[in-house]
Amino acid sequence: MTDMLETAPDDTTPPTDLVRRARALLADQPLIDGHNDLPWEAREQTRYDWDRLDIAHPVATTNTDLPRLRDGGVGGQFWSVFVPSTLPEGDAVIATLEQIDGVHRMIGTYAADLALARSADDVERAREEGRIASLLGAEGGHSIGSSLATLRLLHVLGVRYLTLTHNDNTAWADSATDVPRVGGLTDFGREVVREMNRLGMMVDLSHVAATTMRVALETTDAPVIFSHSSALALCDTPRNVPDDVLAALPANGGVCMVTFVPEFVSRATAAWRVEAAAAAAEVGVDASDWVAFGTFSTTWAKTHPKPDATIAEVADHVDHVREVAGIDHVGLGGDYDGTDTYPIGLEDVSGYPRLVAELMDRGWSDADLAQLVRDNTLRVMRDVEAVARDLQTTRAPSLRTITELDG
Repeated sequence: MTDMLETAPDDTTPPTDLVRRARALLADQPLIDGHNDLPWEAREQTRYDWDRLDIAHPVATTNTDLPRLRDGGVGGQFWSVFVPSTLPEGDAVIATLEQIDGVHRMIGTYAADLALARSADDVERAREEGRIASLLGAEGGHSIGSSLATLRLLHVLGVRYLTLTHNDNTAWADSATDVPRVGGLTDFGREVVREMNRLGMMVDLSHVAATTMRVALETTDAPVIFSHSSALALCDTPRNVPDDVLAALPANGGVCMVTFVPEFVSRATAAWRVEAAAAAAEVGVDASDWVAFGTFSTTWAKTHPKPDATIAEVADHVDHVREVAGIDHVGLGGDYDGTDTYPIGLEDVSGYPRLVAELMDRGWSDADLAQLVRDNTLRVMRDVEAVARDLQTTRAPSLRTITELDG
């Protein structure tokens, strides 16, 4: 697989010498990626049967397996324990627990290569052991069933970030891709953020409305993350982050982890999605319904081909986040196995060296690249952990309920 990466098939691939330099950098500074949906693929394909979906060997039906993670220089991965936001809350909680169980069993099955990480120290320990740190992130507030007790138990099970919404609003938070209902966060939504701060669980603002981003930043005592979002100024889709929010990250200490999803990276691909959403609406399919729209768009693309995104366009977003938020506040969240296509050269998790090589070609120093691929995420994790230690000396677990707070 190394030979494949180091061969330059066309002018969209960085020069071979830069790819080799990028590999060396990632060997020294193993990348921590913010978002990967392999657990959902395992659920859909084999119901978490790791004998049938054996990621110890190259897997043709996923973007992710252990050989390609090693080839891509990945040293830490946040595994998304995503379930669709169209599920009723009770069903969503059960499905999330099944996802968590699937990830824990994956880590146990491949214990020579993967290590469960609950803290920044655990990530560093995994590196020393030559294993890939495996962290968990829950993608959407529906996964807690409007219950702070459920939130706390997800933390006990190893979940270290919660994305406040997915494609649909929750009762207490507005999504980027739904009709606004509560103006960002309700009183209970703010209580969720405060309880996450106390627990040491990162507040993830990918997928949420811009109003929700701003209210969350006003509420939180700890740095936030965007686990897989890009820059609104470069690609006008509600899933991306406005410049005023990026500019607020230095004061907060958070990080925006640029994603590779073509619809969030390329203007042409974003326009294609708008057209696909309009066509879907004509036949009664809601574009925010992740499962139904995915099925529709796969068929629609056969007669309306999706434009390709490029590594250069991803690098443009990384550059923009750095320019607006600063070098301390940018990271990477590929969203592998979470969408149907990826930029040319970034088709699977082995492609990270190509992106690093592109940034090298743009003049990024090794020190800045180390921050991008690893250090910024570790620093946010440590800061969130420190805030939690302080808050746990002064703040008891919240017993408030959504009925009590939001009426």
